[in-house]
Amino acid sequence: MKSSYELAMERLAKSAPVKKLSAEQKEKIQEIDSRYRAKIAECETLLRGKIEAAIIDRNDGEEEALKQELAIEIRRFEEESEEKKELVRQGKA
Repeated sequence: MKSSYELAMERLAKSAPVKKLSAEQKEKIQEIDSRYRAKIAECETLLRGKIEAAIIDRNDGEEEALKQELAIEIRRFEEESEEKKELVRQGKA
């Protein structure tokens, strides 16, 4: 007897079949991941240094603004990465 999860997964597979990625597509997706992980790490390094300086200077307003900026930048890089990977999956990149 199949679980409701297994039945749901079967229905999903019928309505939206999973496309197999080619080796080239997988490689491009890995390159995109790597590039954006590096961009995020660079951004974190830069802004975390500024955040630490704001903490030392006891500048709460600047610290909070920098934390928000960091979160926004990380989210932006993640969204760009996903958009580019989706284009590769669709064969448009």
